[in-house]
Amino acid sequence: MIDVRLKLAWPGFDLDVDLHVPGRGVTALYGDSGSGKTTCLRCIAGLERAKEGFVQINDEVWQDSANGIFVPPHTRALGYVFQEASLFPHLSVLANLEFGLKRIARSQRRVDMTHASELLGIGHLLERHPQHLSGGERQRVGIARALLTSPKLLLMDEPLAALDSRRKSEILPYLQRLHDELDIPVLYVSHAQDEVARLADHLVLLSDGKALASGPIGETLARLDLPLAMGDDAGVIIEGQVSAYDAAYQLLSLQLPATEMSIRVTHAPLAVGKALRCKVHARDISLALTNDAASSILNRLPVTVVSEQAADNIAHVLIRLDAGGTPLLARITRFSRDQLGVYPGQRLWAQIKAVAVLA
Repeated sequence: MIDVRLKLAWPGFDLDVDLHVPGRGVTALYGDSGSGKTTCLRCIAGLERAKEGFVQINDEVWQDSANGIFVPPHTRALGYVFQEASLFPHLSVLANLEFGLKRIARSQRRVDMTHASELLGIGHLLERHPQHLSGGERQRVGIARALLTSPKLLLMDEPLAALDSRRKSEILPYLQRLHDELDIPVLYVSHAQDEVARLADHLVLLSDGKALASGPIGETLARLDLPLAMGDDAGVIIEGQVSAYDAAYQLLSLQLPATEMSIRVTHAPLAVGKALRCKVHARDISLALTNDAASSILNRLPVTVVSEQAADNIAHVLIRLDAGGTPLLARITRFSRDQLGVYPGQRLWAQIKAVAVLA
């Protein structure tokens, strides 16, 4: 487990958080600018010293102000990835990576040069200098350098914020590989919900220096009592296993957990049995009283209405649904709600266009 309790007071801003999050996988610290995400990360790294603080990463205590413990930042077994890669411009990629490798004794190394280079796809860049790399390539090198310190915790502070959409799309698959192949816990700061939905296992929602919620990503995104449900990018995570692939139409069938239900997604081929995560925006789910097969909408799931919440637009409502144990959110008009007579416990059909599922 990662246990973090921090109290820090600055003029006009107070940080007061008490977090208990998994000691493996990716935990996202999510919130608007000024919510305290980066400050929290810097306190965990020891770059800021909370007046009242306790930081324990699995079996290591890095700060315990009540007992006078404060481990200096340079001796904490962590890697830190900033918005900018901050590579040494006079050194080649290889020399930048070796700088990270030299920080850890040979006997304690858990990630070697070959492994890091392969994970981040930078083997062909080793002889180049930073000025000859794209923004995405520089960030991948920066992540590899952080990994080569064999950290017990990897901190990532909006690593994609400085990249355009094309470079973000380029680097996201590499971040997913880190998630899938390395047993290093990651604290990932972001204010982009779709990015968090793609990468995180656990979500901490911060606002004005406090944690509004903390929990598994799928359940937390589906909560109607949180601001997460109100934005245009609000939606839920669907995690399932590939059950079939239609090569002629490039449609992948994804079976939902603990049920025989499945959805079809436009996607490149994947092996049957492989796990896949998708996001479905609330705005892309429509509701129907019957299962109408005479439609271009491929995905029609039997669902039960769980609850309703007013949306940020007075003409809209948010409906939480249950699809055999998988939570869904639908944003519909109040008119449509009244026409359908929506009420908790009602059985409906949720309709999702295959092209709207983000895998």
